[in-house]
Formats: sequence, C-alpha cells, structure tokens
Amino acid sequence: MLLTCMVRYRPRNVFWRSFDHSGAQWLVLLGDLLNHGPRNALPEGYQPAAVAESLNAYKPAAVAESLNAYKDSIIAVRGNCDSEVDQMLLQFPIMAGWQQIIMPETRLFLTHGHLYHPGALPPLRHGDVLAYGHTHLPQAQWQGDIICFNPGSVSIPKGEYPASYGMLDKGVLQVLTLQGDEIVARLALKN
Repeated sequence: MLLTCMVRYRPRNVFWRSFDHSGAQWLVLLGDLLNHGPRNALPEGYQPAAVAESLNAYKPAAVAESLNAYKDSIIAVRGNCDSEVDQMLLQFPIMAGWQQIIMPETRLFLTHGHLYHPGALPPLRHGDVLAYGHTHLPQAQWQGDIICFNPGSVSIPKGEYPASYGMLDKGVLQVLTLQGDEIVARLALKN
C-alpha cells in the first residue's frame, strides 16, 4: 500500500513510476489533491503558466486525468483544500473526512490531519495507525498506544525534508524519498 499527500507540481511521471514499481495494491491519498490552499508557500521558482507549459506540471485537469487512470486502486480522504468542484474532476470519491482499512494485525485510520491528528486523536486501540498528511512532515513513530504516520508530501515537502511518500509492506511502515527511495522514517507495526 502506498500512501501520499498531494500529487501536484512535481513531474508526475516520477510519482507514477514509484507507484507502478512498488507492487502496491492500493494508493492511499491523504487529501489536498488538486489545490495547494492559500497558506502553503509554493515551491521556489513556481510559475504556473511556465511550469504548466514546460513540465506539464500544474494543470488541475491533467492531474485529475492522471489520478483517474488509477481510480480502481485509490482510497482517498478529503483534505482542507479539497472541494466539491475538485470532486467533479475525479472519478473516485474524495469527500470523506476519514476512512478506515481493517487489516488482520491492525486498523489504519486515514485522515488528512486538519480534523484528526496526533493532538486530536479519534478513538483508536493499541497498535492502530493514524495515517495523516496536512503538515507534510514525515513521521513514523509510536505515540502512546498508537502509531502516528505521515508520509510527508510529494508536492510541497516541508521542514527541510525531500519530497516523500509512504509505503506499508509486510507489516512495516516506511517514508521514502520520491527521488531514489531513500528511507526517511521506518517503523514495524508490531511493538
């Protein structure tokens, strides 16, 4: 399972290549898919028209088209910058504030992070995973009885971290860099 927040701005082929080569069955999107929001600083040198022309980067309809190609593999939650207008471009649901994936060994509670986050937890049991985005800061660590996991961001990384995404494979959560798949954070689900 591959988890990420925000699929914009960077050349999308790098992200899709990472997903295609990961062997992941599911692509979990933790919100803010087509719109960066008014409080996020744009990447250095970001010029929408020039970027769109030269890199085919930020064109919401093009991003939506890329995402729609994977619609059968996507599980998504709504971010604070997602809207009904965004949903109209997408062929998979994004309007749920949270989702859950029940696995034999744990439950993944998926949320963007503006409603539920490490400081405002939903009801979770020992060993459950809170997977969230919003802050764009990679994290994979125990907080009391639960695991807090943030894949960072493939589009607007923050805190001096590189662009990154998350992977859950064989009971291990990892945050990997988009370029080179270096491990930023790693944690086994079993404590």
